[in-house]
Amino acid sequence: MTTIICRNLATGINGRIITGSVNLDITPGTMTALTGPSGCGKTTLLHTIGLLQTPAAGTLAVDGVDATAWNQRRRRRFWRDKAAFILQDYGIMDEETVGFNVSMQLNTLGLAVGGDRRRIRNALRSTGLDSRADEAASHLSGGEKQRLGIARAIYKNASVILADEPTASLDAGNRANIIRLLRERAAQGAAIVLATHDPVLVGASDRVYRIGAHSDE
Repeated sequence: MTTIICRNLATGINGRIITGSVNLDITPGTMTALTGPSGCGKTTLLHTIGLLQTPAAGTLAVDGVDATAWNQRRRRRFWRDKAAFILQDYGIMDEETVGFNVSMQLNTLGLAVGGDRRRIRNALRSTGLDSRADEAASHLSGGEKQRLGIARAIYKNASVILADEPTASLDAGNRANIIRLLRERAAQGAAIVLATHDPVLVGASDRVYRIGAHSDE
């Protein structure tokens, strides 16, 4: 399991500070919502917590180790070993099958889906996509692609899941399903961080960090 600690963390783009003085404890078994109005910097903060962007100031520690200045190799190791991302652009290869998008591996001949087939089936079954394994991911709806992102996190057994607006534009049924899946991952020990303006998802989270308010609940 993984803990991420942010102290006086600042985020920025092209030298411009977006958020500052962020203090957060992201711990196993919890869902933390980063919320605020559009344009407040939710996604930038999420990307910084996930080491996709370098902090502008302050410190970010992963399991007690200062990761603020990690080089690309250390970051890639974190992404490979610990983290899974569910991003607004889905991060999904539309031309590949749903099954491939879970494991992101080909077999040794490069001709079929690689990885652990049983784990792929279980991940797809848990997200209601088991009948779609051999279809191209381009056939999936937006809500199904969000569930595919969660299936990938389940397959990977990621200890940190970072999701950007995972319930955006979903109907009530799909939103409830996404929230249930995320809560299940938290119950199994994952640390989940969400950038969201969805009040239902915020209400389902254990902790809420309101950007600009400099406080968490």
